Amino acid sequence: MNGDNKNRFTIIKDDSNDGHGGYGVGAISLENMSSVIVDPNENKAYIDMGAMHARSEVERRVKFQPERDKVPDGKLYWIVWVNVARNETGPYYAGVTGCEIVVDRPNKIAYKSMPEHVRNMEKSLKGHIIVEHMDEHSRHLLRDFLKEFKPEFWENSTDELKDSLE
Repeated sequence: MNGDNKNRFTIIKDDSNDGHGGYGVGAISLENMSSVIVDPNENKAYIDMGAMHARSEVERRVKFQPERDKVPDGKLYWIVWVNVARNETGPYYAGVTGCEIVVDRPNKIAYKSMPEHVRNMEKSLKGHIIVEHMDEHSRHLLRDFLKEFKPEFWENSTDELKDSLE
């Protein structure tokens, strides 16, 4: 891994709303979530926190189309929402959900389903594992990235996650 500042997971923090019951109580906290881009075309996975606001490098400088078939020559990427939690053994990858994005860089067009991204981001926050629709190569790239990035998080993770990425 390179030492880029932008290549970090946002690690567990205390809840700033803990106990006071004021403004923001009940709001969803994204402090423990990171976005991992899986690029099967270049055989790599990396963190790009810009995806949290639809501003990842993959999403920039393209016009999104409402239907996938409007981007027939696009390259497939995955934005994977990774949520970190803590259990009795320490921090672990709790929620991992993948969403496709198809980008045709030469024609400056792309496709992604915003409802799917929002739904999967929420499911990741709730600890769901949704990666079965990803191709095997992309799942393995994600698995290898998560294992290498924070081996202790991987070790503490559920068998469901590990089995899903095999």
